[in-house]
Formats: sequence, structure tokens, C-alpha cells
Amino acid sequence: MIRLRPFNAWRPAPGLAAEVGCVPYDVVDSEEARNLAAGNDRSFLHVVRPEIAFEAGADPYSDAVFAQGRAVLDRFCQDGTLVQDAEPAFYIYRITVGGRSQTGIFALLSTADYDAGRIIRHELTRPDKEDDRTRHILAQEAHSEPVMLIAPRIAGLTESLSAEGTREPLIDITTEGGIRHRIWTSSTLPIRMLSQAEILYVADGHHRCKAASRAAAAIGADADHASRFFPAVVFPQEQLCILPYNRILTTLDAADWKRFTDHFPALETGVAIPGQRGRFCAYHEGQWTLHELPAPLIHRADASLDVSRMQTGILDPIFGIRDPRTDSRIGFVGGIRGTVELERLVDSGAAAVAFSLHPTSIQDLVTVSDNGLLMPPKSTWFEPKLRSGLLIHRF
Repeated sequence: MIRLRPFNAWRPAPGLAAEVGCVPYDVVDSEEARNLAAGNDRSFLHVVRPEIAFEAGADPYSDAVFAQGRAVLDRFCQDGTLVQDAEPAFYIYRITVGGRSQTGIFALLSTADYDAGRIIRHELTRPDKEDDRTRHILAQEAHSEPVMLIAPRIAGLTESLSAEGTREPLIDITTEGGIRHRIWTSSTLPIRMLSQAEILYVADGHHRCKAASRAAAAIGADADHASRFFPAVVFPQEQLCILPYNRILTTLDAADWKRFTDHFPALETGVAIPGQRGRFCAYHEGQWTLHELPAPLIHRADASLDVSRMQTGILDPIFGIRDPRTDSRIGFVGGIRGTVELERLVDSGAAAVAFSLHPTSIQDLVTVSDNGLLMPPKSTWFEPKLRSGLLIHRF
């Protein structure tokens, strides 16, 4: 069974959650983080993106940057920006946007369950991001951001979670886009129900899961030590939604582009979003075109995904992107930013071409995971995102 553990969370002092809470570290780059935190010394971006304290262009992986993140976290805990709950607790986290809510259990999960494959990943991680988050954990002696996990269908769990939250919340803030985040302490019923689960799936936070495992191994404490546990919000499978995870190429060889257009002629022009599986759209020199994806190379659950067919049938053989985890020519743009962001990147010269994809489904994720297979990196974009800085686990 999956091990769940309560914890004495550090959280924003009453009235400060809106100032402290921030977007997750990996949905913004350094410049965007710097702009979001400008004029707000309490923004948790100063902890999860500590390079923003340095001049633009400074090495984000220097020892001084990691020390800065630790110093800010210490200051928040000392000056009353963050306060610690007196007793260990499980929490309920509810996100509401556009009249739709998803409610999950906020708890500590065991790195031992991750290492043993009971918390199942569905994509490979990038070594540079693993290294970065591992150093954050070790420098701060804390897990400053939760991961998002998926619980398989458990009878009654969604209904039990929906019944939670009748009391005054510990945290209640509304962020950009009208997204409301509320947190309560949990009753025992949903915890008992979730503890029956034999597996969970990683939704958002593959690098944080892997970094938690690596940090725990580096610390080398006994199996029950707090450093062996990392914070996560576990949502029932039926509540979650996946948006597309689109691709850009920063450079483009004319011969490669001709080879692409020869092998994948446009089905239609002026179409920016593929309306069905098996198709994708390309944006180049101010024009959108709709194309058919190549057939999967093998008949297997992971190979049949649109993101896999894009990688094995186009990005690798046409453009030479053999390892999207390490190749600097490829970038990834979450679907929440829309095709407008893809157009902006190409029109500004920051990218040479953009590809919009049909989203991977939750059932695809579960099927691939259950078969012990992996998707290409950046195959799923979950929305809405968890807010960082609301519940922190210091060990």
C-alpha cells in the first residue's frame, strides 16, 4: 500500500498567502520569474527561482544562487512570512476555475515508494533539471514545491473529497486567470480511502520526484527520516485534465524544412490547432498548416501516442532531434499559453518553427504507465497548476 504521512507544514502567515504564493518554478523562465516577483519581496519565486536576485545572464546554477534560495527561505521562516503548524496534519487542496473544481489530498509521500515503482512515472527526466532540483533540496533542506500525483479510480474517493472543505479554509486566494486555491486540514475518511491504493501515477513533477529520491539517497538517513518524504497533492484520476504540450525548434536548416514539406505536405492552410489525434499543425514564416502524423513505428501503447509519432517520425529523422531531453534546439510550450505564444516565438525570431499537437489523454497516461512504458519528455501539460509556497516541508 502507498504510504501517506502527515506533516507540520510551513505556510504563509494569515493574510499573506496571496503575496507569497507563486507559479511553479518550471512554468516560467528566469526573466518571467523576475518580472512576476518585481516589487514583492515575499514572493516564493525568490525561493524556487533564486537566480532572480542576480543580474540577468548570471549563472543560475552557481553555488551563490542555491545559497540565496536557502537564505530567503530561512528569512521567511524567521521574520513571520511563514508560520509552522503546531501539529502534523493531512490537508485538502481544492482548485476552482471556470466553475470546475478538482480536490486532492496534500500529504507527504515516500521516496521508497517512488524508488520501488509504486509511484509510477510516465516520461524520462532531463539530467540538467534533475541536478538543479536536487541541489535546491539539499541546499534548502526542504521540499519547497509539491508534485501532482494521480490516484487510480477508488470507489467513493471523489465524493469523499467533494464533501471536505465545509470549514473556514486555512488558505483561500484567487490568482491570475480567476483560479481559486483553497486549503483545509483533512478529515480521516479520504486519507483512509487513499491509503488503500497500491500505486499512484506522476502527473506533474517528474523532476521533483526524481530529485527527491536523489536527495534522500545523498543524505543517507534512515527510512523514517523526514528527508525520505516529499510533498504531493494526489487527485482522483477522473478529475484531471491534460492540455497539449507543443514543440518549437530554435534553428531550422532550409534543406530540413524542404524534406519536411516533401514528406508531410499540408492538408490545409490557416489551421492552428489539430482537431483530432494523428494530426498536427506547423507554424513557419507567418503561416499555419495542418499535417498528418506518420504511422507509429511499432504497435505499442507508447509508440502510438501523437507525441511519440512526432518524435520518432519527424523530429528525429527529419530534423535530427535524437534526444529531446538534451538537444538545445528543441523547446516545449505548455498548451495553456495557446498558439498565440507559438506565433510570438516564431515571429520574434526566438524560434524558427512551431508545432502544435493534440493533447495526450489521461487514459493514455494510465495505459502507458501500467505497461511499464515511457512517453517522450514533455508529453503532458496538466492545468490548472498547483500554487507554490502554500505548504512547505522542511526537514
